[in-house]
Amino acid sequence: MTAGGGTMTPLDPDLFPATHRWAYLNHAGICPLPLPSVEALHRTAMEVATDGEFSYAAHKENNERARAAGARLMGVPADDVALIKNTTEGLGFVANGLAWAPGDRVVIPDGEFPSTLYPFLALADRGVIVDRVRPAGPSGALPVEAFAEVIAQGPPPKLVVTSWVQFGRGWRTDLAGLGRLCRDTGALLCADVIQGLGAIPARLEEWGVDFAMADGHKWLLGPEGSGFFYVRRSRSPLLRPLEPGWNSVRHREDWDNQDLVLDDTARRYEGGMPNMTGNAALRASAEMLLDAGVAAVWRHVDALCDQICAELTAVGGSVLSDRTPDARSGIVSVAFADLDPGHLAERLRRDGVACSARNGALRISPHGYNTTGDIDRLVRTVRNAAA
Repeated sequence: MTAGGGTMTPLDPDLFPATHRWAYLNHAGICPLPLPSVEALHRTAMEVATDGEFSYAAHKENNERARAAGARLMGVPADDVALIKNTTEGLGFVANGLAWAPGDRVVIPDGEFPSTLYPFLALADRGVIVDRVRPAGPSGALPVEAFAEVIAQGPPPKLVVTSWVQFGRGWRTDLAGLGRLCRDTGALLCADVIQGLGAIPARLEEWGVDFAMADGHKWLLGPEGSGFFYVRRSRSPLLRPLEPGWNSVRHREDWDNQDLVLDDTARRYEGGMPNMTGNAALRASAEMLLDAGVAAVWRHVDALCDQICAELTAVGGSVLSDRTPDARSGIVSVAFADLDPGHLAERLRRDGVACSARNGALRISPHGYNTTGDIDRLVRTVRNAAA
């Protein structure tokens, strides 16, 4: 534990150069890279610059360490994890890799992040029906019962898709309960976990999730363009690899063997050359989170969110996020009657506080290195704007 700004933090603020300039509270957007990840990225790039192909063997080991770290964060076997470039790619692998028939249903929340929705809307020309689950109230609540109600309105869906944590208000879906519902109704469960993975402990295999994906640039504290894709082993036969290449087969690097024998593991979805530099940085970030302990990170983030809610309420804010124990996340959404959220986010940026405006409110998302001093800076600016 490291002291910083009056707070004991599970992640060392000195590892984040952004803290020299910002109270950075926008991890639901794009995270600042920590120094270990910057160093891993630079070291890997310099090894390629110096040795070209002869650096390749060491970089393959980096990939396997990244895969193992991602699997531990997800709570799944390492062999069920593929390295991908972003969350959208993983969602596309599911949407386009499953076999569809006219009349097949997909159930998905209304108000999802576009990339979670679009791959399934794009199946309309194949006769796939997308039915929406309407969130309840301003908190964006999506209890399992709301999914059950929509599922019961038609034939059993082939697939249920949801974000683990919704990007706007921060509602955290009960994936374990939803997984049980999907098993009872014969549906597959696909979870976009980018807004929770790295900050909230996950047990995706235990919860019954069949497919999940997240790239590194939010709560994983990694780079853009590298991420993780989980496919439950028993579901892999259902998911056709869309981009098979030399890296997808059991005999990878045996260039003269042209038999298409797909790897038994999730590596079958990796296709061609991985993002070696990005994966090295992602590995460093994921291992840093594991060393700190995601449970400790979550306790810290949750406490900061409680502080944000209390102090912004005291200066006239209305907390829109559901902060009950089973629904809360690292995202807090706050509205002010007389303050435009876009203008307020810009005022905060000028004062060195990073937040964002989403869904008609100010969205605040701290991480494990943020301090109570960061929250104090946020509140001072909001108070001055409201005066």
